[in-house]
Amino acid sequence: MADTPLFDPDWLVPDWPAPVGVRAVCTTRAGGTSLPPYDRLNLGLHVGDVAQAVSHNRGVLAQALGAAPVWMNQVHGTALVQLQGPAQAPAPAANAGDSSAAPTALTADGAWTVERGPVCAVMVADCLPVLLCSTDGGWVAAAHAGWRGLVGEDGFGVLEATYKAFKAVALMECAGAAPELIAWLGPCIGPQAFEVGAEVRSAFLQGPIDVSHARAVSACFVALGQGKYLADLPGLARLRLAALGIPRVYGNDGSPGWCTVGNPLRFFSHRRDRVSGRLAAAIWLE
Repeated sequence: MADTPLFDPDWLVPDWPAPVGVRAVCTTRAGGTSLPPYDRLNLGLHVGDVAQAVSHNRGVLAQALGAAPVWMNQVHGTALVQLQGPAQAPAPAANAGDSSAAPTALTADGAWTVERGPVCAVMVADCLPVLLCSTDGGWVAAAHAGWRGLVGEDGFGVLEATYKAFKAVALMECAGAAPELIAWLGPCIGPQAFEVGAEVRSAFLQGPIDVSHARAVSACFVALGQGKYLADLPGLARLRLAALGIPRVYGNDGSPGWCTVGNPLRFFSHRRDRVSGRLAAAIWLE
C-alpha cells in the first residue's frame, strides 16, 4: 500500500497485499498537540486529556484520512457495528458497557463496512488492533482485541464475531467463490511485557479446543512462577485467525519493535504509564 503525504511519517502504514482501494493506517504519538502525559496525538476523550486538544488531534487524523472515523465506546466485548455510509448513522451495537470514547459513541469493539467513505477505527493503548479486508476489496473491518475480547466466551470472541459478519455479507453478495480475508495486526503490549495470571491462560484453554490447538495456545504463555505468565497476545490472535481460515496475517509478529510498553517515545501504553493517551488503527474503502 502506498503512503500518502498527509500521513505523519512516523505513523504505521500496513505492509500487506491489500487490494486497490483499501486504505489503512495506525497512528503513533506523533502529530498532535496534547501535553504530557498525553503527548502528542492522543485520540481518546475518556483518559483525562483536555477535550480541545483531543478534538484538534482527531481533526488532524480526519484531515489525513479524508474523513472522520466513527469512534466507538469500547468495552472489551464482541459486538460490532456496520458503518453504512458517511452521511448515515451506523447500525446499533448489540451490547452496552462503560465509557471508552465520547458519551454519544456507539458501544462496540469492532466496525465493518462495504461502503466507500466511512472509516472503521479502534483505539488502543496496549490492546491489539486488528484490521481486516477481503481479497476482492469490497469489505473492511477494524477490531479491538484485548485479551478479554479475544478470548470471548466458549471460543467466540471479537475476531470470530468479525468473521461472522464477513461471512454473512459474502454469502449474500457472492454468486461464485467467496473472497478470502487477510489481516494486519498493529502494535500492542508484547510478549516481553504482558504479565498475566493463570486465569488468563485458563480462559484461552477453555471451550471447544482440540489437542494440537491447546498445545499452540500453551506455547503462547511462558511461566514466570507463582501463577504468573508472559502472554503473547499477537500470537494468540494469529491462532484465532488461523482457526477461522485466515492464515495470511501481517504486521505485529511479537518482536520488540511492536511492543507498546517497550517503545515509550512512539506508543501510548496504559500498562506502562497508567495515565496514557490512545492510538488509533483505521481502515476504509476509497
